[in-house]
Amino acid sequence: MTPLVIYGIERVTGFWPQGDPGTYRDYHIWVKGSWLFMEAGTIIAGFITLKFFRFPFLTAPIAFSLWYMSMDLTPLLLGQPEFTWAEREWVSLWFGLLMLLFSYRIDRRTKEDYAFWGYLFGMLAFWGGMSLMNNDSELNKFYYCLINLALILLSVLLQRRVFIVFGSLGVFGYLGHLSYRVFKDSLLFPFALTLLGLLIIYLGVLYQRKRKAWEDYLLKNLPVGLKRLQPSNRLPPQ
Repeated sequence: MTPLVIYGIERVTGFWPQGDPGTYRDYHIWVKGSWLFMEAGTIIAGFITLKFFRFPFLTAPIAFSLWYMSMDLTPLLLGQPEFTWAEREWVSLWFGLLMLLFSYRIDRRTKEDYAFWGYLFGMLAFWGGMSLMNNDSELNKFYYCLINLALILLSVLLQRRVFIVFGSLGVFGYLGHLSYRVFKDSLLFPFALTLLGLLIIYLGVLYQRKRKAWEDYLLKNLPVGLKRLQPSNRLPPQ
């Protein structure tokens, strides 16, 4: 209700950060800088509510509004209503990274899980911006794969499955790109794609069976410096 109330006030006063954005239903469709006050108001209302009601799910509308803000900030930061996809992707990437760092800080300071939604929408902004970037260089694509591998390892350190989900999507996306490059214009491409799909299924089943043993082994052999970075105050996942 908070965004709707703020929209009504802005509609009556005619005060918009960057011109009239149109009807309220466009709030969930179009990226526009004039939605910023609606998102900021929702975030503030969420934090005020959290102060009185310590309920982790209340972080969901806050994280969701921050995700929207990561997109709507682009025209305001650039000072113009028109922007390129590349500019939007960079803003989304950096904003998502800030959300992840903020969620990590919360994760280390709270016992209950107040960081879940921040991690989820932070990853949507960060990974989405990174994955949509048009990198023609094979070296840049390889760096993209390495970042996704780092996300998979980070999921073990932080005990957050959201990192392994997005990281795995990125790695297998890169493998799919390699199979296309190697077997381009070849009759073997459908077979290579089929084998890659079977490999993904096999690794998924293997991970499900061996996940606990692998994670225990990695956590046991982590350097002391990395172990200190773990959010030890959070309750273990149920």
